[in-house]
Amino acid sequence: MTSEALTSKQNQEVNTLARKMAIALVAGLLVGGLLLFLRESLINNGHQNTWDVINSLFFQDISTEEGQNSIGLFYIIGQLFINCLQLIIVPMIFCSIALAMCEISDTKKLGRISGKTLLGFLTTSFIALAVAIICGFITYHLGFFNVSISGSGTAEVASTTNPLMVILDAVPNNIGTVMTTNSRVLSIVFLGVVVGLCINQLGDKILVLKNILTDINNIIITFLNFVIFKFGPVAVFVLITRTFAVYGVEHLKPAFAYLATVTIAATICLIFSYPLFIYFNTKLNPITFMKKMGKVALLAVSAASSAAALSLNLKTSEEELGISEDVASFVLPLGMTINMNGTAIMQVVGSIFIAASSGYEVTLPNMLVIAALALMASIGTPSAPGSSMIVLFTVISGMGYTNDATLIAYALIIAINRPMDMYTTALNVIGDAATALVVSHSENTLNKDIYNS
Repeated sequence: MTSEALTSKQNQEVNTLARKMAIALVAGLLVGGLLLFLRESLINNGHQNTWDVINSLFFQDISTEEGQNSIGLFYIIGQLFINCLQLIIVPMIFCSIALAMCEISDTKKLGRISGKTLLGFLTTSFIALAVAIICGFITYHLGFFNVSISGSGTAEVASTTNPLMVILDAVPNNIGTVMTTNSRVLSIVFLGVVVGLCINQLGDKILVLKNILTDINNIIITFLNFVIFKFGPVAVFVLITRTFAVYGVEHLKPAFAYLATVTIAATICLIFSYPLFIYFNTKLNPITFMKKMGKVALLAVSAASSAAALSLNLKTSEEELGISEDVASFVLPLGMTINMNGTAIMQVVGSIFIAASSGYEVTLPNMLVIAALALMASIGTPSAPGSSMIVLFTVISGMGYTNDATLIAYALIIAINRPMDMYTTALNVIGDAATALVVSHSENTLNKDIYNS
């Protein structure tokens, strides 16, 4: 088969996957909406037991105490898919970065890529924080956050540490602990860079390790293609449907202003900030970028985890956007850890909501401090569902918001935050790819023919 025919076949497979994922999303929304209506109807008409049976059969989280005797079919299918993607995170990041460093003959190039990557991340992060402050400030002064939080009970508080600990955590003191967990991505990036550069420096003296890394990388790509193409659309449908079925109206009614504000801020960044960032730095058509990133965004939305979407993000960036492998394999894993634009938006708006509803005064200087804390705290946060709540508690603790009403408001956001976690995760992964595109273009390694195809 010629290279042109192979490329054409790959494009057809990618287009087919995109269509299937779009269909799965629409079907998930429709079926999930019907289940949400069914849930509310059964509960309101005194048939709680009937819904409990349905929930036990299809949607219950079987890893919890409540789910010990449940089947949870949709939960199992969705979790198996996410587990398959998370299974390859550590070897994929380590091997791809190490191999990329092996191919860089000019160490100055690595310095340039690193500098441009951090500049891109900071640029998009500052834009996202500015949008969040403006939207939060307007919503607060319109009085939509002036709700009375009352009730009893406290939230399960996430542990928090000094955000500067990310600097120490980036350089591990034990390789074994880093390689056995998905939460130390920045450390894995560091190890990959170190190993790759050492192999590069030693050259022909390294006879085996580079070939082993290449073989592992090929195995990962084959496994990834199988999981994404065969099970991706089904997983998207299952994850979206279950989200609507589990999180009912009683979780969506409170703090609607918070949800709406985060949605508006994130949408502004998605529609305007990223396309303008791409256009002004590359002069390329940003609509092409957004179309090709659609399926990556869908996967990120479904799993609410940028780690779960990393594999497909790498594949799409290299094969459809034309980003060079050495840039994509460095920028995207790093961005998954430190480039949290969507998460930062959520932290700013969430902190303003908690402060306002708990009786604290919210001023513009306070918002700027909140934004700075959100930016620092989001760096190094695990790319897993629910990790944004760790960041949020870090921010509100840093601001001194600690009264009883604060904990109740924090618990309220935990209850309703799942839809926002899904949406802002998509913003995170798109921001990573946008920065990788800009960096690759600036290095003259972007294949524009692939991008425009």
